[in-house]
Amino acid sequence: MNDVLDWILNTVSGVDPALRTALAGVGILLETSVLIGLVVPGDSIVLVASTAVSGPWEYWSLIVAVILGALAGESIGFYLGRRFGPWIRRSWLGRRIGETNWAKAERYLQRRGGIAVFLSRFLPVLHSLIPLTVGMSRMRYRTFLAWTVPACVLWTFAYVSVGAAAAGGYRSISDRLHFAGYLFVGAIALFVLLVVLIKGWLKRREARFMEREAAQGQAQLPTAEHVRESRVQP
Repeated sequence: MNDVLDWILNTVSGVDPALRTALAGVGILLETSVLIGLVVPGDSIVLVASTAVSGPWEYWSLIVAVILGALAGESIGFYLGRRFGPWIRRSWLGRRIGETNWAKAERYLQRRGGIAVFLSRFLPVLHSLIPLTVGMSRMRYRTFLAWTVPACVLWTFAYVSVGAAAAGGYRSISDRLHFAGYLFVGAIALFVLLVVLIKGWLKRREARFMEREAAQGQAQLPTAEHVRESRVQP
């Protein structure tokens, strides 16, 4: 196991640090813009790149590159939504996404506002749709940034720190423990499982919130009998 893992980590480390950092930034840019995030595994790219971090300079360079890439991608999505949102929604790709998902993103933004922007970074599908949806809404770019910056920073530190720490820990014990590779794989798997569980919890929590909001909205709608009564009152 150690031999295989050494080969994988050495292959990643063999890529020029500047190129590796740039690829991670571009990968996350693509993930957060123009619906490409539905097919580009930006989180996997960042996690793999972080395993090659060998010092503070590379760590902070990767952090900055990924944050800037995420913000650039979301900004592109925002401005494309502002200029071409309805056209994108009606396009072939927009139809493949499904009107149900578009409407869900629209309702979610209307109900949650800035919180929707923050949480969407951690929710499947919505993390690609929300920037475009915000662009089609009345929310200002400044407000959009105020909510998406902390989400991008939190996401970046989590992925880069875990990948770098797991790989660094493995390298420090791999020459003494023959099962060190399993510990590394276990740490990464535990992190991925934790991410999946958190995303699932957030998704269920927000779904329940939207259901309560919809139920309250229906309860506040006037019934046909109330409408008739209001019409006959002097």
